[in-house]
Amino acid sequence: MATLLNATVPAALISAPGSGQGKSLITAALARLHRNAGRRVRVFKFGPDYLDPMILEQASGAPVYQLQPWMTGEDECRWRLAQAAQEADLILVEGAMGLFDGTPSSADLAVLAGIPALPVIDAWGMAQTFGAVALGLASYRDDLVVNEVIANRVASQRHGDLLQEGMPAGVTLLGSVPRHPAMTLPERHLGLVQASELADLDARLDEAAAVLQEAGLDRLPQSVSFSAAAPEPLPPLLEGCHIGVARDAAFAFIYPANLDVLRQMGATLTFFSPLQDAALPQVDALWLPGGYPELHGEALAMNTLMGDAIRDHHAAGKPILAECGGLMSCMATLVDGDEKRHAGFGLLPGEAALTKKLQGLGMQSLATPQGELRGHTFHHGCLSTPLTPTVFSQKQTGTEGEPIYQDQGLVASFFHGYFSSAPQVVADIFNGHFRAEAIFSDQDSLSRTGDDHA
Repeated sequence: MATLLNATVPAALISAPGSGQGKSLITAALARLHRNAGRRVRVFKFGPDYLDPMILEQASGAPVYQLQPWMTGEDECRWRLAQAAQEADLILVEGAMGLFDGTPSSADLAVLAGIPALPVIDAWGMAQTFGAVALGLASYRDDLVVNEVIANRVASQRHGDLLQEGMPAGVTLLGSVPRHPAMTLPERHLGLVQASELADLDARLDEAAAVLQEAGLDRLPQSVSFSAAAPEPLPPLLEGCHIGVARDAAFAFIYPANLDVLRQMGATLTFFSPLQDAALPQVDALWLPGGYPELHGEALAMNTLMGDAIRDHHAAGKPILAECGGLMSCMATLVDGDEKRHAGFGLLPGEAALTKKLQGLGMQSLATPQGELRGHTFHHGCLSTPLTPTVFSQKQTGTEGEPIYQDQGLVASFFHGYFSSAPQVVADIFNGHFRAEAIFSDQDSLSRTGDDHA
């Protein structure tokens, strides 16, 4: 019988009317504020995201897992929250985009988990109208709890007073966060700069936490009761399999839940750096995850010993999973944002190039006889290759998604999979048994080249 977890702990889902309102840094600053006060804080991220969780993990001091009812499953959402509530003094969930954006939305998760939403609203250029925005968010859905909001980028005490005066009945202004240099973090084309690249990140977070404390945001949210059954143990589908996982500044987009799944299925994981290491560890399979190889093209090309080792692994027919940036690094040529060409690992013919325009975005899945691997795509890369994809992932709308390429033991795509959605499919990839069926959305697909068209 599955173990039932029950606990009650203060919790809130930090959301916003839309992207760019400042919710990511406010979530991180809240986590650091309560951590500095001696509380055990657990933070989760709604939806697929690698960069925000890096910041949130450093802010809270604990791993940050994804919650997305379609991708991770509703049961896993409930279980992760209930598990965290066993040990935490506070649970925060950072939403994605606007509160009601997407299917499912951040609001859907809040309702599913019984967590009140705490919107962050950018007050720049608003006074009493701020209250109308707060009222709209609070009243849009009857099943969603919104009792209070946070005003961000407030210009002055007088500005804050005007916001307070315009608040509707039933919704409280928790605090007004001033415009302050501490309330920003550097960004690049895929979002926030990676936490590991910010040497002063701890100091930045402490300063941002102090700003929130001064604004009166140190009060705990209301308590929420969490209850869920623990999942059944995964079968040992990767028992005895030794997997090398690339992890450095070029390859860092890894869900901690995916590492958990591999270990729970019996795999032994060894991390290595394609940027710095001269040889692969002794492994049966490789995982080249997403990241920023396009920012490190020259360094990857100059590490010829590592390139030779990866090519030898591929030539031996051993399994490789290459996701997004991993796919780009596997091409013969990698073109960076300055249009400078670098030698890739050369496992696949053609070239990958960084583009200024977003090329792929959204939730997708890969349907196989062994299960439906769910996940997402988000990239600024495009391919030019003579290869024909073996299969395509599928968008939530049912239309064609990302091409999946196979060559010997290599499975490569811009598609990022969430491993617990289809453990057998993942095990087949790393055991070298994955054979995607040639399913295309239309007959024209059969004659296409592998040019990215997401």
